[in-house]
Amino acid sequence: MLTPDLLDRAVELLRRGGVIALPTETVYGLAANAEDELAVRRVFAIKGRPATHPLIVHIPGAEHLSEWARVVPDEARALAKAFWPGPLTLVLPRTSRATDAVTGGQDTVALRVPGHSVAMEVLSKLGGGVAAPSANRFGRVSPTTAEHVQRDLGSDVDLVLDGGPSTVGVESTIVDLSSGAPAILRPGGLATEDVERVLGRAVPVRTSTTVRVSGSLESHYAPRAGVVLAEPGEAVQRVEALRAQGLRVGVLGPASLSLPKDVQRFDVPGEPAEAARVLYARLREADEQGHDVLVACLPAASGLGIAVRDRLSRAAAPR
Repeated sequence: MLTPDLLDRAVELLRRGGVIALPTETVYGLAANAEDELAVRRVFAIKGRPATHPLIVHIPGAEHLSEWARVVPDEARALAKAFWPGPLTLVLPRTSRATDAVTGGQDTVALRVPGHSVAMEVLSKLGGGVAAPSANRFGRVSPTTAEHVQRDLGSDVDLVLDGGPSTVGVESTIVDLSSGAPAILRPGGLATEDVERVLGRAVPVRTSTTVRVSGSLESHYAPRAGVVLAEPGEAVQRVEALRAQGLRVGVLGPASLSLPKDVQRFDVPGEPAEAARVLYARLREADEQGHDVLVACLPAASGLGIAVRDRLSRAAAPR
């Protein structure tokens, strides 16, 4: 149970160089004081994450933007006003407060205000920013519950705050506003259409860019089982072909999908926001059942379906 004393302990740990697991609306984060270089490097060590792979700094509110970003264009402020707290990350030119340990040596910093009451209270009490990538081993399935974190990281973390299941379920949408026109560098829990509505123009999704951001590697978010992608109408055919090879096959897909009785289905609804919310939990459940391969039904490429397709594509990439 979360108590004021436990939250105070979490803040004290962060001030003393500790690393905690922090609930957010997207996924659970592995949080360290963003201005404590040794603590940040411990985050990299716990995750097994390359030091050149930058981290997102979570801050208490949009009023702190100029402390971390030396240039904050009007479009960044418009997006922050519309979507913070929430699943939006802004990439902006950094100030000296954002160290190389956080930025991966780049001249940009990724910033967001998380939409979770526990995370916000910790940040408010801390009075600063925390670097908080997903609280799991690098490249594996992100955690959406405190139990996931405990299973993955165990005693490597000083404290796990249990804020209940993440309500969005996939990482934040990353929008680059560091130079020139805005671009989405990682689809996530905020739909592209919503970003475009606020900015009043089309915003491209760029898979190739000189700016490095979290979750941009080709292979990422991967369960132990192999993942095969399929449009819903192709799923049964893919299942039968894989079973003919002697593989134990599971399916990630909606209840409406008609499958052979002896094929286990892990319910990932066709509605994109619901699919995003449960995706990582279902991937973990499938791993626990020991499947060799998972056939993943792709949602429509609109709204949060774009983020779900992105995560599944990276999970299916060669490792």
